[in-house]
Amino acid sequence: MTYRVVIADDDSDIRSLVEISVRRAGLEPVAVVEDGDAALASILREQPDLAILDIAMPGLDGFQVCQAVRSAALPADVRIVLLSASVDDTDRTRSLEAGADYFMPKPFSPQELVAWLAVGKQAR
Repeated sequence: MTYRVVIADDDSDIRSLVEISVRRAGLEPVAVVEDGDAALASILREQPDLAILDIAMPGLDGFQVCQAVRSAALPADVRIVLLSASVDDTDRTRSLEAGADYFMPKPFSPQELVAWLAVGKQAR
């Protein structure tokens, strides 16, 4: 079974780094987008196993995308990782309240992301 991932971040370097990490973990990126509106549309269309979302994006932010996904009647449970450059602990709390499965601060270690993805893939 292919583990499908949607990636959303407004920073092209971060998008590339996340995409490389996803591929290294043996997962398939099905959409790599730069804003929250495109992220939500991609998640609803692709119904991936996982979405990796930046919190601060144009359009819908990561919290709003997460809440919309949790409110949608999707046939499969999409796991969600929220990324943030903020050093404020409230983002971690808001991530959990929005329904995220994991919060990862930026800058993040690509090795940590690959390890988390590999574990998450096996837990599915």
